[in-house]
Amino acid sequence: MTQSPTDPAQSQARTSNSAEHPWPVRSVATKVAQWIDKLGSVWVEGQITQINVRPGTRTAFLVLRDPAADMSLTVTCSPDLLRSSPVPLTEGSRVIMYGKLGFYTGRGTISLRVIEIRAVGVGELLARIERLRALLDAEGLFDDRLKRPIPFLPTTIGLVTGRASAAERDVLTVAQQRWPAVRFEVRNTAVQGPTAVPQMLTALAELDGDRGVDVIILARGGGSVEDLLPFSDEALCRAIVACTTPIVSAIGHEPDSPLSDYVADVRAATPTDAAKRVVPDAVAEQDLVDELRDRSASALRGWVQRESRALQQVRSRQVLAEPFRALDRHHDEVERMRDAARRDVLRALDGADTAIRHLGERLSTLGPAATLARGYAVVQRISAGNEPHILRSVADSPPGAQLRIRVADGAINAASLGPTPAGKNDERS
Repeated sequence: MTQSPTDPAQSQARTSNSAEHPWPVRSVATKVAQWIDKLGSVWVEGQITQINVRPGTRTAFLVLRDPAADMSLTVTCSPDLLRSSPVPLTEGSRVIMYGKLGFYTGRGTISLRVIEIRAVGVGELLARIERLRALLDAEGLFDDRLKRPIPFLPTTIGLVTGRASAAERDVLTVAQQRWPAVRFEVRNTAVQGPTAVPQMLTALAELDGDRGVDVIILARGGGSVEDLLPFSDEALCRAIVACTTPIVSAIGHEPDSPLSDYVADVRAATPTDAAKRVVPDAVAEQDLVDELRDRSASALRGWVQRESRALQQVRSRQVLAEPFRALDRHHDEVERMRDAARRDVLRALDGADTAIRHLGERLSTLGPAATLARGYAVVQRISAGNEPHILRSVADSPPGAQLRIRVADGAINAASLGPTPAGKNDERS
């Protein structure tokens, strides 16, 4: 229960500790020990980085480190606890410990006094990795749309791997064999154990910040599930996703892929495969260039030959071989058509001339000249000041009227003696 500000004991404690009344070291150490003792017993998970068991002693000293952070605790236990463990405990083992924190007042240090140690089995490690994989997948960190393409010919390649490791040797050897001019920025780090993740994070940050590095290879030559735990660390996976430089994961462990394979832009089966994926083969590329050049030259020659044959076919056509033959043929046709048109016109003219002649004959037969030639006459009365007009009735020719009588061979001037009855004239005729 918290004491109120008016608690006499608290007021006394505040007044008893000052520059004029400082606490002795033993009082502070005792109080710290009392405060830490109030924490009670706890379960702690970590990785053993140091085991110190001296013969004949009743206490074993260990260092328990956080795999994802540069933090550790001093642990003490009975040597029998280590010897009775069902799984041999060595440096690098992942364990869960149960104990109580204690403050050693003589040296002013804190240690965890454990009474139970459980080794984290492979099955449990894989289950934790699977849960983390599901979490990262749900956040979309495995999405293919986040994958960055690898440049065709990187000028500088960043390599994060163990010092003097087979993975480093394989990557450098294969890459230089494929493209001798390739350059590397190598960062040697621990690739297993408690210091692996912090060192790899630092190396990734340095290479990602270098603008001259075009791609980064994270390589290790395989190992057990426990050895590959750093490559399934959440902090490392998120750092890979956050990098702006393409990352190639080349862990070389086919059965159980670490999570770095899922978040990396490219997953390589082995470090050698990573070198082949990142660095093009100069010989193969030269062969490809030669093949493409030969194919293009062959295609060009084929095109020229096809066009030449097509041109030759065009030139061999009759219209080009004898260009005036078609004109001559059309000229003859035009002549034939003109002759036919002339004949048709002449035939039409002859027919029209014959029709006109027939009409003229008919007109002559029916005209007044022919009638006059048959003995008939045309009688006109002539009056001074008037045009002559044909007599159509005896009334039109009174006695003494001036007449003009036209016959076939000329005209006769006469005078009218008056009309004669029609009956008398008919009897004479």
